[in-house]
Formats: sequence, structure tokens, C-alpha cells
Amino acid sequence: MKIKKILWPTDFSGNAEKALPYVQSLTQQYDAEIYVLYVIQDMAHHESWYGEFEKSHMNELMEWAHKSATKRLNQICDKYMDGCHLYVKRVAVGDPAEEILNLIDTENIDMVVMASHGEKGTFRFGSVSEKVLKNSPVPVTLVPMVPDIPA
Repeated sequence: MKIKKILWPTDFSGNAEKALPYVQSLTQQYDAEIYVLYVIQDMAHHESWYGEFEKSHMNELMEWAHKSATKRLNQICDKYMDGCHLYVKRVAVGDPAEEILNLIDTENIDMVVMASHGEKGTFRFGSVSEKVLKNSPVPVTLVPMVPDIPA
């Protein structure tokens, strides 16, 4: 089995960051490309919580979220990906699990490495990692959330 493209989905949490050493190691071992993906949840499909937003206001919020995500991806790649010969940054809008699965198909990803939990991990698997694990056509490596031990 050849591994040429590895996907690392991130939600910018500390848990997601714990998968980075595995991504870096696999990338060096297989001389693979890294696809770094952040998914913005599409707020237009949520029910209103304090009245309706105008479409222009919703567009401004989504534009701000996209700029912020791009800036954060650039920071992560500058800080952690300097030893990698090729990485591709992607920002998508939608359901995180669906966007991860879509990118696997559209970019012919060979392997996914992701945290078992997102920002708020309380169960054995997060809902996104569970959906990806159950539906991915390629191997998925889940990096478990290790609680911080107080000093």
C-alpha cells in the first residue's frame, strides 16, 4: 500500500494538535503530502437563536470565519510543517465529517490521521471522528485524547 496523501483535519483544539507528531512522522516515513483541513460549520442552516440575521450579516460572519480560519491554518503550517516538503491547506464550509469524507474522495487521500475527540471530548469518540471512522474508504488513525496530568 502506497501512502502519498495524508489528511489531518483540525478544529484548532489542543486535542487535534496531539495528532501532529503522528502526521509528521508518517509524512517523513512515506514522503507524503499533508492535507490540512479546517471546516467552518455552516451557520445559515442553524435555527435562529436570537431572531433572524439578515443575509448580508450572515455573509459577513462567514467571511470573517473564513479569514480567521485561513490565518490560523497559516500559523499552524508555519509553526509545525516546516520539515514537510508539501502541505496543502483547505478551509471548507459544512458538516465536518461530510467535508472530511468529501476531501478524501476529491483529492484521493490515502490515509487520515485525526484526534479521537474535538474541542470538547467527553465520550470515547467524538461524533466527527466516529462518522469518519465508520464511513471512510481509507485507513483512519485516531489519536486518543490523553488527559493532562496536574503537576
